[in-house]
Amino acid sequence: MPHAVSMAAPGLQALILCGPGSSFPTFTANPDENPKAILPIANRPMVWYPIDFCYRTGITNITLICPPSAAEAIRASLDTNPFLTGLPLPRPDLLAPEGLDHNTGTAEILRLPEVKEIVTSDFVVLPCDLVCEVGGDKLLQAWMVKSASLSDILGDPAGSHSGGLGVWYETKTATPVKGEETDFIATVPLPTPTVPAQKGSLLPHISKLVYSLPTDSLKDLTEEKKGFPLRHGLLRQHPRIRMLTTHRDAHIYIFPRWVMDFVAENDRLESIGEDVIGWWAKAGWQKGLSEKLGMNDIFGSVDGQGDTPSAENGRTPSEEGDSDKHDDSHRQQSGGRSRPGRDSGDITPQDGQANVPPILAYVHPSQPSGPLVRRVDTAKLLLAISLELAKLPSVEEAGPDAASPFAHARKVAYPEGVKARTTITQKDSLVAENVTVQEKTSIKESVIGANCQINEGAKLQQCLLMDGVVVGKNCKLTRCILGKRSEVGDGSTLTDCEVQENLFVEPKSESSHQAQHVQ
Repeated sequence: MPHAVSMAAPGLQALILCGPGSSFPTFTANPDENPKAILPIANRPMVWYPIDFCYRTGITNITLICPPSAAEAIRASLDTNPFLTGLPLPRPDLLAPEGLDHNTGTAEILRLPEVKEIVTSDFVVLPCDLVCEVGGDKLLQAWMVKSASLSDILGDPAGSHSGGLGVWYETKTATPVKGEETDFIATVPLPTPTVPAQKGSLLPHISKLVYSLPTDSLKDLTEEKKGFPLRHGLLRQHPRIRMLTTHRDAHIYIFPRWVMDFVAENDRLESIGEDVIGWWAKAGWQKGLSEKLGMNDIFGSVDGQGDTPSAENGRTPSEEGDSDKHDDSHRQQSGGRSRPGRDSGDITPQDGQANVPPILAYVHPSQPSGPLVRRVDTAKLLLAISLELAKLPSVEEAGPDAASPFAHARKVAYPEGVKARTTITQKDSLVAENVTVQEKTSIKESVIGANCQINEGAKLQQCLLMDGVVVGKNCKLTRCILGKRSEVGDGSTLTDCEVQENLFVEPKSESSHQAQHVQ
């Protein structure tokens, strides 16, 4: 499908973080040769989706960031994979900072010299495993309306500073994936606009983020405190709080340039989602926190003097008692790193504190027919989202104007390779180029990669086959993921299995969810 590039986003850059894929042990056992970024989602390389998102947003200054060891494999895919070579110009850049390895946190990446050098404007950060059907241009418009400062966009250092925007989505959808991670977030409504939002606008779903942390961290906190210690100061300042426990951070962030300075000044910040966003959200209402985080130096205090804020009782934040003692003790226990959400106690309004720009949340509404927004960072999600995308009408069926940006040109790319007396449910299946399908086969709700061979009598249901897979005669495969160039011997029956690339499964093998990884 041809790309429709939106009007250029004014000065925005995009950073796409290409991690090692430790959550795909079967398919990224060698992350240098098979990095997560090039695993296929519905027959397209994973990284194609965030790149496509950028082009649809109007951003053409795109940089993929990966460990040096994975650079060769990703560069080769950019140069040879037809979906990536077919991208519009200018092509994305690939940056492999010397200090980046598989253990580097996402916030730590922003402190690397090579990354600091290239980020010269407001920027967007995306994960390589993002599938987002929502138009990035609409997100950008919502950010500019609700959070972006005109003086900041125009590069006026004397003006006010822009806020940021993140995206969260519901995980308890019509097709939930068991075990998917979630985050706990708390939001408060923005002032009611005097003019109603236009139809299709995202503004009704934009709110201010005041609390954010992973659900696992929330569970640790509630167990430690025998309950959730919500600060009185937050409730006094924002009595209309909405708490969400089944949503997940999509890791789509629109950031103003000053965030690079904020991260550079706080070397305890390791991850963007948990640390940068978590502390930023709290700094907007927690007394004394902006000063501790160095935000007063970036923005200046409310009175313009940058003085250390003081409490109503005359004490400085470091003397406020239990809440700060708990913060300090947790930092010691966690090896010196502060983490959002690990505090309790009361606070007073933020007199004399820096005017912290807001971090806003777009909470994507959960609608069965709505646009898809999902992270794909586990094998279960890889299969589920691939099968969901396979249900999209092709460009041939829907027409180029009505088709989804993720639609393929045709459901069966090479019909000449399909023999007579076969069953392929085209409404929910995808069959890529140069696939041969022999007689008496059945392919239902499955995605078949390029150059695969499906031999006579094979039956596939809810399966994902990567490129070059060979399925033997009379095999029965259900809810399986088969790695590149793997082969399943004749008469095998596999259920809920993951097969490594280049692996030969002996004929008449039987395996179920009791042995998920065939290696």
